[in-house]
Amino acid sequence: MIVDGKELEMRDRCSAGQKVLASILIRIALAEVFATSCPILALDEPTTNLDVDKIDNIGHMLTRLIESREDHIQLVVITHDKQLVSLLHLSCRPEYVYGLSKNEYGVSKLKRHTRIGDTQDVN
Repeated sequence: MIVDGKELEMRDRCSAGQKVLASILIRIALAEVFATSCPILALDEPTTNLDVDKIDNIGHMLTRLIESREDHIQLVVITHDKQLVSLLHLSCRPEYVYGLSKNEYGVSKLKRHTRIGDTQDVN
């Protein structure tokens, strides 16, 4: 990084959120270069360590990425972040959003949401 014409050593200077953003950008760039014929992008907890503004930025960036692709892209996001889910749901208007939860016995249950808040069990 260069500040005021001087090169700064950046090793160990990035916050956890900056590292997450850099990681996502690198993954998306690699997918665009090496997987152009693969219409699936999967992100696991992309908002870890991000503040509210950065979560909005990620949501808008993903929306623009989806809209810019001439071929349709399947976006798979694994997250606990309700803000990101709501933002992507409003902007991308997916047919379904799936949620995974456990019941009182520890058994996993998959639910399909047509709208945020509406649920339907999936067999």
